[in-house]
Amino acid sequence: MGSGAWHVEKRSTLRSESFSKEFENVLENGFLSIIVLGASGDLAKKKTFPALFNLFRQGFLHPKEVHIFGYARTKITDDELRDRIRGYLIRDKGASSKDSEDVTKFLQLIKYVSGSYDAEEGFQLLDKEISKHEVSKNSAEGSSRRLFYLALPPSVYPSVCKMIRHFCMNKTDLGGWTRIVVEKPFGKDLQSAEELSSQIGELFDERQIYRIDHYLGKELVQNLLVLRFANRFFLPLWNRDNIDNVQIVFREDFGTEGRGGYFDQYGIIRDIIQNHLLQVLCLVAMEKPVSLKPEHIRDEKVKVLQSVLPIKDDEVALGQYDGYRDDPTVPDNSNTPTFATMVLRIHNERWEGVPFILKAGKALNSRKAEIRVQFKDVPGDIFKCKKQGRNEFVIRLQPSEAMYMKLTVKQPGLEMSTVQSELDLSYGQRYQGVTIPEAYERLILDTIRGDQQHFVRRDELKAAWEIFTPLLHRIDDGELNPLPYKPGSRGPEAADELLAKAGYVQTHGYIWIPPTL
Repeated sequence: MGSGAWHVEKRSTLRSESFSKEFENVLENGFLSIIVLGASGDLAKKKTFPALFNLFRQGFLHPKEVHIFGYARTKITDDELRDRIRGYLIRDKGASSKDSEDVTKFLQLIKYVSGSYDAEEGFQLLDKEISKHEVSKNSAEGSSRRLFYLALPPSVYPSVCKMIRHFCMNKTDLGGWTRIVVEKPFGKDLQSAEELSSQIGELFDERQIYRIDHYLGKELVQNLLVLRFANRFFLPLWNRDNIDNVQIVFREDFGTEGRGGYFDQYGIIRDIIQNHLLQVLCLVAMEKPVSLKPEHIRDEKVKVLQSVLPIKDDEVALGQYDGYRDDPTVPDNSNTPTFATMVLRIHNERWEGVPFILKAGKALNSRKAEIRVQFKDVPGDIFKCKKQGRNEFVIRLQPSEAMYMKLTVKQPGLEMSTVQSELDLSYGQRYQGVTIPEAYERLILDTIRGDQQHFVRRDELKAAWEIFTPLLHRIDDGELNPLPYKPGSRGPEAADELLAKAGYVQTHGYIWIPPTL
């Protein structure tokens, strides 16, 4: 099959599946250079390059339209970088010869340039290599597109952005563009985040900056707007009159595992709650936007954040699992929480009085991420079934993506007895044979498209840090201390006590079991 036929076959398949024609139209306008800075690091190997490979494999990145450049300090050859990446592209042991062929074709698109992150010579060489490929594709000067993905620690963002601005920019007056993708964490508190934003903002316009939070690319998170605003029966229920509390939970059944030194600089609140879980809260709580335009959606998210009241100390439970400090890279006196449960309260007409409980932890008894909306008790309970538990709407983000409604039904049989069951939409069962895109695939494609809907705006970032900075400073100063908990447990008992105090009613005797095919 010739390359033209390969192109048509791949694209025609995707048109009928997950992505819109808008993506394809954008990708067909001019030559695209994707530059992965920090190409030899873990993030690039495990997330960025595999996402680019999957886009390539699905026909969104065609060899005649795109070239990929890796840049890092490590002195290696093109082939050495390709060898480092190869094992991360296809994890399926039953990979076919076609898969291997796709890997080989993809790796041939990668060119490696070695250089420092603050030295002119390296970025001048990088620009020379990019320009050489643009010219070879008969791309008019200034009409090509350059996407810089910073798979780097935030400490080097300012120097790297300065080098890109001075030596690697494309001219935009001829239809080309330059965009940069920056990974979280965006600072450690309000002051450092604002300093970082100012430094980058002096070099690039807001429309060129894509602050990536991969949770916004998850399939079930992206479904939130559709669920809330395209279904009539949710509209009258989604308020303080019917909802008692909302939980947004992230649980891992393993500890820091070799990342202790890095994790200890940030802790579970900065690492998970301040960004991932808070972004989900915005989508759960926001008002209906004027339209689906990115700015309209982001406007509503900012309004939610600006309505959050200061966090009270007595509505926070912190924990640190036993053995965390045994990691030689973690200080013996570390006060860093590996677990946190906290209550956020939104001061507006829709949510006044409804606790939003954010909970995240490592080394717990299960691995999952979910949104749990718990409704109020039925008034005048003639069936006396309150003790069985409340109605809940659960959106399971990972693993085993699903949405299910917990409700009370009659137990089959001659007696009038009740039991809790569910209405279940499990993606693995309902959408058999459909591959759910990885979050990074979707977000990189959005960046190429120029759609900033699922990226964090500067004022949104500022409002998020304003909520958490006072609490984080009290933890950093030793005014709040994490409680010990055993690995494999639910976390410290104080967290369950806080949930009960906030009004959450735990269901006993009911367990949701993912359906099997």
